[in-house]
Amino acid sequence: MSATLELTQSLIRLPSVTPADGGCQQLLAGRLEPLGFELHHLRFGDVDNLWAVIGDSGPLFCFAGHTDVVPPGDSASWQTDPFEPTIENGMLYGRGSADMKGSLAAMVVASERFLALNPNPGGRLAFLLTSDEEGPAVDGTVKVMQWLKEQGEQIDYCLVGEPSSGNRLGDRVRNGRRGSLSGKLTLQGIQGHVAYPELADNPIHRIGPVIEQLATTEWDSGDERFPPTSFQISGIRAGTGAGNVIPGEVTLEFNFRHGPASPQETLKRRLTKIVDDTHCNYELSWTSHGLPFFCPPGEFINGVCGAIEEHCGQPPLLSTGGGTSDGRFIAPSGAEVIELGPCNATIHKVNESTAVADLDQLTDIYLAIMQRVIG
Repeated sequence: MSATLELTQSLIRLPSVTPADGGCQQLLAGRLEPLGFELHHLRFGDVDNLWAVIGDSGPLFCFAGHTDVVPPGDSASWQTDPFEPTIENGMLYGRGSADMKGSLAAMVVASERFLALNPNPGGRLAFLLTSDEEGPAVDGTVKVMQWLKEQGEQIDYCLVGEPSSGNRLGDRVRNGRRGSLSGKLTLQGIQGHVAYPELADNPIHRIGPVIEQLATTEWDSGDERFPPTSFQISGIRAGTGAGNVIPGEVTLEFNFRHGPASPQETLKRRLTKIVDDTHCNYELSWTSHGLPFFCPPGEFINGVCGAIEEHCGQPPLLSTGGGTSDGRFIAPSGAEVIELGPCNATIHKVNESTAVADLDQLTDIYLAIMQRVIG
């Protein structure tokens, strides 16, 4: 059994449903400390975080990831116990196998091999681990980045182990992500009896044209780095529970995924104008989940793409699509951030799995990246 597979299995056996770490960071720290890493266990709120660093000079290369996983759902729906790693037909099944305990294991084993080959590397090596990526993400990476700033620590290059691959390992690398902006709109009317609509004001009827306009608006056409901004409604709530009552308000929840072509303040202003045109009373609140970031082509990207081509036979597609990751908290510090990990077809699903062969191949890729960037 390979070292990466063995460590992945050990991590899967530790239930770490967000924000619980389940002992994963202690397990990984136990592998890093004998290598000479300086360990900092950082607990913020109910969240465990780990910063581990080795080296005295040169650029700082950081592996970033999360030990928490999403709930397995109904365990009876799984073909195996979600927290008992099982291998069938070359696939490793278990919650976190792809997102992202397989990546964490590959990072650690690759680092062990790298330091054995390079006892005096040309740069520093670090791990930033959190158990708050799958949850609210308020006491995890964002807090560690604040702590690092206070320590005067600066990450130069960061590889986030999110499952970025599509049809095969290494076919895609995320070298940026869109920003995420959520909002909640409550349109207020006048509650009344359905038999006397002239004495009421139905906010559901009023919000219909608003929804149509929001859904059909072209917010921008994207640019050479980012796809167009998307708008999606995620929830509508109204009603009193009685079928003969016109409700007094309706609440709409929505989200923008956007690139630099539409800054968040611009999106807020444009949406507010659409709502203002209804001449209704309303309440509108916003939550920013992160701004877009982009890692331009250069030495780091060339090193990542070269390592993938070396071990996979062809270079990856560079992409800024998909959701958000903790990279959004690291990039604003000035670090160059990319995401590279297993195939994402089964993440967050029942019977989450990753190919056993991919774990060793990913370890080789991570090692080759370190050799190219700080070797």
